[in-house]
Amino acid sequence: MSVLAYDLGATSGRALIGRLTDRKLVIEEIHRFPNDPVQVGAHLHWDILRLFHEMKQGLIQAKNANAGDLRSLAIDSWAVDVGFLDKNGELLGNPYHYRDHHTDGIMEEVFRFVPREEIFRRTGIQFLQINTIFQLYALKKADASVLAQAESMLMIPDLLRYFLTGERLGEFSNATTTQLYNPLTQSWDEILIEKLGLQASIFPQVTMPGTRAGEILPSIQEELGVPAIPVFTVAEHDTGSAVAAVPALTKDFAYLSCGTWSLMGTEVTEPVLTDEALELNFTNEGGVGGTYRLLKNIMGLWLLEECRRTWLKAGQSLSYEEMIAAAQEARPFRSLIDPDVDAFLNPVDMPQAIRDFCRETGQQEPQSVGETIRCILESLALKYRYVLEMTERLSGKTFEGLHMVGGGIKNAMLCQFTANALGKPVWAGPTEGSGIGNILVQYMALGDIQDIWEARSIVRDSFSIQTYEPQDAAQWQEAYERFTSILR
Repeated sequence: MSVLAYDLGATSGRALIGRLTDRKLVIEEIHRFPNDPVQVGAHLHWDILRLFHEMKQGLIQAKNANAGDLRSLAIDSWAVDVGFLDKNGELLGNPYHYRDHHTDGIMEEVFRFVPREEIFRRTGIQFLQINTIFQLYALKKADASVLAQAESMLMIPDLLRYFLTGERLGEFSNATTTQLYNPLTQSWDEILIEKLGLQASIFPQVTMPGTRAGEILPSIQEELGVPAIPVFTVAEHDTGSAVAAVPALTKDFAYLSCGTWSLMGTEVTEPVLTDEALELNFTNEGGVGGTYRLLKNIMGLWLLEECRRTWLKAGQSLSYEEMIAAAQEARPFRSLIDPDVDAFLNPVDMPQAIRDFCRETGQQEPQSVGETIRCILESLALKYRYVLEMTERLSGKTFEGLHMVGGGIKNAMLCQFTANALGKPVWAGPTEGSGIGNILVQYMALGDIQDIWEARSIVRDSFSIQTYEPQDAAQWQEAYERFTSILR
């Protein structure tokens, strides 16, 4: 008997079959598809109906892949973005992409009537202009028709689950990322919602990971020739699912979920709402079993992906292997960037944005592909050290090393650079962290796995973990001192 996980990232999606036998988990990717945003006029959107179509193809592939009778399925995806349904349950327009520019300058407007200290005290979430709170206020300010017509607001995995089941339910881990959910009352924060001039009635009931949330609609059963498969919530924010799959041996561990975004932090039982957490712009996002992920967002491999996209538009087609090979030939520490400046959020030309930053900070501008990629990877590794040190301060913990999970760990150069920068070992694996965590929580909901620690033990026994030991300590320490001097 198998379960099906849809793991949707910001650049691609996949359908994974999971089979649990004798305390070993085996996963099989049965369908992979691109997730390309679409620019229409002045706005950037997710192609949500195409994603739903691809999910249907995943169901067909599961049916044909000798998967046996699927016991359940679940969805995880990126956070913060939402879709709206009208009174008839119809979708009101394609959801905006979090990199759309309609939130430019919105944070500062909101702070004029709701102080950031109050927002953090009520939600425990870091301040990013992409957060749902600022997206909704931007729509309110623009007098967007979707808000006037909306009867329900659903986050991306909730929306796709609604398309499958007809049930309008929210999920805890993703709800917390909106910066409108209060972890102390464990409910939507009606005071913030009222101050923003939003309708509280559009916010859905929030369920915990591992809750049954309906079954495949009869119309889809007939269309695809599949049975009434139960659908569960999991940690529907993909980072929440990835953290569930961290093969940690102890409760005091640090993780890095590495992909388009890098998310670094630790797991805590209660949100950390201190003034220092606010000052350092950390976040407290929901996890499995009522836990919280004390973490910080880092720009991640978006920097590399956007450079590759820019070079491709210029007619220079490069594989990731070719880019890494070029980086290996480049001189170390020639130039460094802060990956998290606003200029890197969604520039027209990422290599030029990197050159501009280096010029403005009095450094040599990277010119070649190799110099640019090495600049990105070294800077990310150094930012990981910076954030890990802050995580230790806030949590009161000292970490012996770092667990890295997610697709980014395929980049062995980044993993090694991270170990070098930290001066601590890096344990890399598993690659499909989010999908595996999704599958594990389904098995927990089905009663086949007792709790998250048994799940993590199964991960350790089922997947290979690559250890990277630190090297070149003196060079990396010197580079770190340079790096901290250019942080803005």
